[in-house]
Amino acid sequence: MASYLTEPFDRLPFGGAEKSRRYATERYQGAAGLNWYDCDPTLRFLMRRHLGDGFGWAEPRLREMGALMGGPIAERAEETDRNPPRLEKYDRWGRDISQVVMPPSFEAARRDLVATSFTRPSFVAEAEANGVDPAPLGVAWSYLLDQADIGMACALGTGGDMVVALTEAFAPDDVKARVRELFAEGEMSGEAAQMLTERSGGSDLGALESTAFRDGDAWRLNGLKWFASNANGSAFVVLAKSVGAEDGVRGIAPFLVLRERRDGSRNGVRIRRLKDKLGTRSVASAEIEFTDAEAFLLAPSTSAGRGGDGKGLARMMELTNNARLGISMMGLGCARRALVESLCYATTREAFGAPLAEQPLMRRKLAELIVETEAVQALVFDGYLGRPRLRVGAALIKLRAARLGVTAASDAIEIHGGNGYIEQWPVARILRDAQVNPIWEGGDNILCLDVRRAIERQDAHEPFLDRLTEAVQQAPPGDDATADLVTDRIAHLREAINRWRGLDRTVAEARLYPLAQYMADVYAAALLLEQAGWERADSGTDRKALVARLYARSRLADTGPLRAIDAPAEDQERFKDLTDGALIDTRD
Repeated sequence: MASYLTEPFDRLPFGGAEKSRRYATERYQGAAGLNWYDCDPTLRFLMRRHLGDGFGWAEPRLREMGALMGGPIAERAEETDRNPPRLEKYDRWGRDISQVVMPPSFEAARRDLVATSFTRPSFVAEAEANGVDPAPLGVAWSYLLDQADIGMACALGTGGDMVVALTEAFAPDDVKARVRELFAEGEMSGEAAQMLTERSGGSDLGALESTAFRDGDAWRLNGLKWFASNANGSAFVVLAKSVGAEDGVRGIAPFLVLRERRDGSRNGVRIRRLKDKLGTRSVASAEIEFTDAEAFLLAPSTSAGRGGDGKGLARMMELTNNARLGISMMGLGCARRALVESLCYATTREAFGAPLAEQPLMRRKLAELIVETEAVQALVFDGYLGRPRLRVGAALIKLRAARLGVTAASDAIEIHGGNGYIEQWPVARILRDAQVNPIWEGGDNILCLDVRRAIERQDAHEPFLDRLTEAVQQAPPGDDATADLVTDRIAHLREAINRWRGLDRTVAEARLYPLAQYMADVYAAALLLEQAGWERADSGTDRKALVARLYARSRLADTGPLRAIDAPAEDQERFKDLTDGALIDTRD
């Protein structure tokens, strides 16, 4: 039943019930209100695979989480975007309190998420007591949350694992106890933040200016962080140089700064202003000034009052792979939400006598979006759950996943037409939010440099290529041409890496981007073939084999002089198989 008034133009001579049906508000429900677990066959497939016998215990909990994310969390995300955090800088007597006031919608969402997180200690213990691996469930939880609000995911998970790990390794015992209290509800409690970027540079960390000097078993830290997300947290990992240290990367050390000093008084942490951001408004990002802030060195101490052993940044960067995978999951979440919104809209909106989803060109676009999203889904889940973890994996996965979040959101806006460009519709926010993912935890160029570092210093391409070969060997029989194509490309990729290593240093750096893209292309194709083998064994069906074939044909095949215009039209002929495996609208 419509909730809006009938207008005079609804009765114009060239109008009528059939035309007005096209723009009946109640028909356009979108992703919000769906159970995001029940409506996602790809997630259910991956959970069956990774949980094994534990799937029966886990599924009711996954279904409950799908209802929470697609319902209250998604609804509150829209409200928080309209009413973002604000800064109360001074109290009534003009004293600096630097208090971030979060909107009620954020606080309600955070309470529900912390209480139900699949990474909270009580849930992990319960899962393990029932013989269930909690790791896949934690990945699924993040995947579902990121479809609702990647800003909230950042607010809950900005470096919690890093804060806990480094504190346990290096901080004084009383500080360890305090941090354990802050993170009693798990690393996703929203208490942590990483503070790296300064006005002197973001990626160029060696140029930072923040300085610390020793004060007993603590330090005093001074400096300004230019872009600090989760500014309303309680425990910060802050990069600084100690007095007398080298002015460069080796002089950097990580320090722990808590909101309160040991004696319970307010620490020297001042918020200058909140950033007026394009998106991710549910996470408070700020310029933060440290003025003689009490800090604790998160590295081995050295003599002469210098902080750290020159390896503090490298040690911290080892922990950034988790953060990069987290951003990759955010990109995937944006892409998945964009896909669901696009399918919901295209199957409802009618033009030229048929729904958009029945038009050949729209089918092409939707099919491509399905295939690309599932390829990135395969990458991200392998990054989290594949063993052993690949040294180059996180950089390659983020390179592809973060960018897909942006392009998928842009496609979703185009599919919605002019409506997509309007903030009342959900896809404009997805694009605003997604645009930060290529920046957070290193842009494309920084990721490429990390790939170079891993290859040159650790020969990390060898286990990577072995993983690809292993994945292709799991391909199902019946489509040997796709498996042969990917196998050939693995060999070509090995040759490309070897040739690249022999290039002039400047040229080699310039060629890093196409090399990394090639690596990501073959990686995703191999994983899709592996999933196709799992699906054949699980249900005897071949949809994933279709997805792998379409992806490999698009990304890896020689298109010939006709640019694949004469290629098989499986995206059209089997469009229903693609969409049925991507979305089940449980409201039907």
